[in-house]
Amino acid sequence: MRRRAGSAPSGRGRIWQDRVQRRQGRPRRHAQIAAIRFERRLGRRMSNRGGRDVSFARGIAAIAGLVLLAGLAYLCLWPVPIQPVAWSAAEPAGFTGPFAPNTRLADLNHIDLGTDFGPEHLAFGPGGRLYAAMTSGAILSLAPDGSDRRVFAETAGRVLGFAFDADGRMIAADAMLGLLAISPDGKPQFLTDRVSDGDPIGYANAVVVAPDGTIYLSDSSTRFRPADWGETLEASVLDILEQSASGRVLAYDPATGETRVVAKGFSFANGIALSSDGKSLFVAETGRYRIWKIATGARDLAIGPGETDATILFDNLPGYPDNLMAGRDGRIWVGLFRPRNPAADSLSGWPSLRSVIARLPRSMLPLGAPYSHVFAIDESGRVVEDLQDPSGGYPETTGATETADRLYVQSLHAQTIGWMAR
Repeated sequence: MRRRAGSAPSGRGRIWQDRVQRRQGRPRRHAQIAAIRFERRLGRRMSNRGGRDVSFARGIAAIAGLVLLAGLAYLCLWPVPIQPVAWSAAEPAGFTGPFAPNTRLADLNHIDLGTDFGPEHLAFGPGGRLYAAMTSGAILSLAPDGSDRRVFAETAGRVLGFAFDADGRMIAADAMLGLLAISPDGKPQFLTDRVSDGDPIGYANAVVVAPDGTIYLSDSSTRFRPADWGETLEASVLDILEQSASGRVLAYDPATGETRVVAKGFSFANGIALSSDGKSLFVAETGRYRIWKIATGARDLAIGPGETDATILFDNLPGYPDNLMAGRDGRIWVGLFRPRNPAADSLSGWPSLRSVIARLPRSMLPLGAPYSHVFAIDESGRVVEDLQDPSGGYPETTGATETADRLYVQSLHAQTIGWMAR
């Protein structure tokens, strides 16, 4: 019998229809079940991945912590060769008064040095030629205009200062070897490397020859010898960081071969010059920004307050004094190779922090910014000329050598000899 449209199906028809609907619904249910299973698997994977990410991050953090801990242990506990001494650095006056900023040292002329660099010390010899002690250890000889450059001598050490005696010999302070005499034909001769048995010259630096033939030289440090450290710079850094004031001034008698201590107690004794009457020495104390006036006749004098044979001519300079060079008309030229740094001064009363500084790479030391600076004084301690270049165009000025028509500027690391017309 035919069912009318719109009427409910019969019992057997309903059973058949239900089966059809269930079969049609299976794909949907299967898809839903598959989607649920996929979501569960994905969730487990994400959970596992998140766990791995957290574990990785924790591992990186642990490694960073160990590195930081190792770094702190190194900075605080690693052995250093210095035993820092507390001292009191005066508040720097800065570039004021006679040291008011100027640009008179800018735009220098330059003498080429070829492959050499670092004309630490310059002086004219008896023949009118200019001599330069270089970083390489060579001593160059040049015509006054820089032409005819040639190697005059090589000592296999590092000459930092020299002067000429009455016989035309170059008397050289070699930081590695001691006191030498170099003949006019460039042959080195050993003079001395000690004051007495058991008392070596640690760091020969600057030298001046008196009219009576006595040779005065600065021994910058008896604690840190460049020969032990392979270079002058590292020994200098260690001595100034330590501030044990082991520097001294010596006198060598070429007639007897004897050496005596004139004065001691300098924080890195450096440049040295003789007064016009031969009775006094001017000594640069690099580590404490001072210039002293010392009696040449003093013996084993411990510098300090109340000593009439040792007086401070300049104190609290705006930079580190290096060479002292006798100029014309009684002038003495001073080179400041770097300006002071407040951070370095602030460590003067904190010896333990200076031990930490000693463990840092040398490029991280608290040095002043490059600043070119030389000035001239008279023997009474008055500044009579001041030349600066705040840009530091000619780096690390160590001193100046004066003639009637030129001023030659010395440098620790420059690749040329700077000069200006007078």
